[in-house]
Amino acid sequence: MFDKDPLTALEAITAAQQLAFAPLAFQATSVMRDRGVLAALAKAIPHGLPIDDVATTTGLSTYATRVLLEAGLGLHIVWRRDGRYHLGKLGHFLLEDEMTRVNFDFTRDVCYQAAAHLDEALCDGKPAGLKALGPWATLYEGLSIMPEPARRSWFAFDHFYSDQAFPAVCDRLAADPPASLLDVGCNTGKFARMCLERLPACAVGLADLPIQLDVARENLRQAGLLARVRCHPTDLLDRQACLPSGYPLIWMSQLLDCFSEEQIVAILSKVRAALPPGGRLWILELFWDRQRFEAAAYSLQQTSLYFTCVANGNSQMYDSTVFLALLPRAGMEVTRVTDGVGGYHTLVECAAVA
Repeated sequence: MFDKDPLTALEAITAAQQLAFAPLAFQATSVMRDRGVLAALAKAIPHGLPIDDVATTTGLSTYATRVLLEAGLGLHIVWRRDGRYHLGKLGHFLLEDEMTRVNFDFTRDVCYQAAAHLDEALCDGKPAGLKALGPWATLYEGLSIMPEPARRSWFAFDHFYSDQAFPAVCDRLAADPPASLLDVGCNTGKFARMCLERLPACAVGLADLPIQLDVARENLRQAGLLARVRCHPTDLLDRQACLPSGYPLIWMSQLLDCFSEEQIVAILSKVRAALPPGGRLWILELFWDRQRFEAAAYSLQQTSLYFTCVANGNSQMYDSTVFLALLPRAGMEVTRVTDGVGGYHTLVECAAVA
């Protein structure tokens, strides 16, 4: 879908102006959603509302309501006829669609202020915008203690996509359940919990930074599942660190996109060293070039900029051709690739090269 220029000259000049005013448009959209402007218009379908009625409903001044609604006209969020404003299709999705809400809140609460430092981040290879959230070298060091609402929006963004894919993966695991698996980059322990609940004979190892392991351990303790769990504090970027051996399946979900190409090869080499004979590696990732719809590809391409200026300064949502070429460099080979897992993910099944 990106093999030609899709815009006419008129469409291109219009799109250029939309980009020029994008920060203001984004904030106006946020206010319209959160201050109830869109909700008021939704309740008034099909008759619409004049400006004064929207102002009365929302508690905004007539002036504030007018500038917001007029901005919304240009954004095609609302439309107007005979002095009455109506909610457009775009406004409906902004108000009701969960994916749009999750993406929007993530951009506003995690990325917006940080994005002003994108040029610096690109030049230095460091997450220059992270200072807008906290004093860490990478975002992952501060995930559990990030200020609100950034923390809430980050986890909502991360879990929205993975939560759709995890059940499908567990169904596949259930067809040939391993005696144990190692969840590398376990985050809050969501996938581990699902495996422990659905695969009663499976033990689960967790490998992550200590601060993240504390969160996962507590979540699994509260679920009464800690008896089948072993925790392995691991800094994957430590050259001396190794992964625990003996697990017939190693699992990584939305993890390797958090690292540069060279770091991915180094981590996969640790996996190769830890796998027993016949062991398997399953990687769940989002690749922008393997999406069915342009909106999904666009979201992933822009998410790469979050990695640049907020997360770590050197990773991205990868083109699958770039990513898959890294596996042989670590002594791994792809045995199966499944797209569309949970709608957007790709499951890459791997084995060690003999």
